[in-house]
Amino acid sequence: MSLNAVRPWRNIHRRKSRRIMVGTVPVGGDAPISVQTMTNTDTGDAAATIAQVVACAEAGADIVRVSCPDTDATRALREIVRESPVPIVADIHFHYKRAIEAAEAGAACLRINPGNIGSDDRVREVIRAAKDHGCSIRIGVNAGSLERDLLEKYGEPCPEAMVESGLRHIAILQDNDFHEFKISAKASDVFLSAAAYQALADATDAPIHLGITEAGSLNAGTVKSAIGLGNLLWMGVGDTLRVSLSADPVEEVRVGYEILKALGLRHRGVNIISCPSCARQGFDVIRTVEALEERLAHIKTPMSLSIIGCVVNGPGEALMTDVGFTGGGKDSGMVYLAGRQHHKLGNAGMIDHIVDLVEKKAAEIEAQTALAAE
Repeated sequence: MSLNAVRPWRNIHRRKSRRIMVGTVPVGGDAPISVQTMTNTDTGDAAATIAQVVACAEAGADIVRVSCPDTDATRALREIVRESPVPIVADIHFHYKRAIEAAEAGAACLRINPGNIGSDDRVREVIRAAKDHGCSIRIGVNAGSLERDLLEKYGEPCPEAMVESGLRHIAILQDNDFHEFKISAKASDVFLSAAAYQALADATDAPIHLGITEAGSLNAGTVKSAIGLGNLLWMGVGDTLRVSLSADPVEEVRVGYEILKALGLRHRGVNIISCPSCARQGFDVIRTVEALEERLAHIKTPMSLSIIGCVVNGPGEALMTDVGFTGGGKDSGMVYLAGRQHHKLGNAGMIDHIVDLVEKKAAEIEAQTALAAE
């Protein structure tokens, strides 16, 4: 019996949406919520962009977006797509020819607003290119770039204006018999974003791409994104997401996964459960956790590790983790495996020993998974 069956209060009932494909990645329907990021290199520098894409993919990114503002970018895109281990989304603003070039270069998805790229003929050309080359499209509504007539109508960016903009763009695609699209409604204001996304979720069955745009620095943006995206995901809204940070794109991927892991929506890598530390701690918890996060970053197998400084909560937390270490003895602590006391361990060699235990457990889980799949 699953944990969710035993504890129904843990369940999240996801909104039902249509499923589309972004390259090889399914988005919507019952597909896992995918994690995206965006490169911040000069796309025309193919080598630098490829290196960043690969780093993001290694961190767990399912999809990576690159900006294509000019012909240098779309020329480099063909090589970037060829070398990328994940589908590439081409970010297009206004220039319909860049969208066509990106589709021809192998982009898996075009991020455009159909109403912003010119005449009906130009829109039809872009849609034809998307159809011909198997591209999906993301409609990207943003509070900071709403159409002038909507700002005049509503007086300011608001949920109603954002939803009307999104539905307007959807209608353009549907009128041209194009249905492989997802949609976002981003704002830097958490309340505005959440309200717009909730209304949009009721207005369309299209897959929804979540984001709090221009969220800020690594710390501030993580908090803002966790609040905004976490609440929407908790309500079942969202099929794919990007955490927008003024930081290395790899950090966006890590934060995205942490949000999904906290809600039980995706499981990747080692989930470290650790205490904030206090005067009771039997070892330096903070430095130990920092070291373990770095040493265990390469593990992709979902598993749990508890690192607790004393015996107040340590044994209880260890009961629910694959591997655990609880301080409390004189320069030593207790190692737990599968929730049970296993052996004592001196503080001096604990990091190396715990890394070894976690790596062995990850290999064991992988072997069991492979055997079950046969």
